[in-house]
Amino acid sequence: MRELAGVARSSSRQERRYRRFELRDPVHLVFRSGELVGEADAVSRNVSIGGLLLECLVPIPQDSEVNFLISLRARTPRPVDLVGEGKVVRMTRSATDAEFAVALECKQPLTQIETYLPADSS
Repeated sequence: MRELAGVARSSSRQERRYRRFELRDPVHLVFRSGELVGEADAVSRNVSIGGLLLECLVPIPQDSEVNFLISLRARTPRPVDLVGEGKVVRMTRSATDAEFAVALECKQPLTQIETYLPADSS
């Protein structure tokens, strides 16, 4: 009986599809909503293989198509830039009303942009 109670409890909980990583890095967005095309800068709150949660100063309408670039700078000797595309699945005001929480669902896993390093000229 004890095992069944544990199973029932875990099935009623909302399970995350992918592991989330707490990353606070700059993100540049280009979004499209109908005829509207815009750009915005944001900061990531967390990132997973299936999506990301951002803090943004401008609202981005739900269902907007988004291309984004995440710049991971602080933890690596060389800059690492990740790109992706997805759509806005949720947008809410923060507690301070000064910014918005924007949840993006990725169409495919993030891809690293390879940094071009010039050949040694010696």
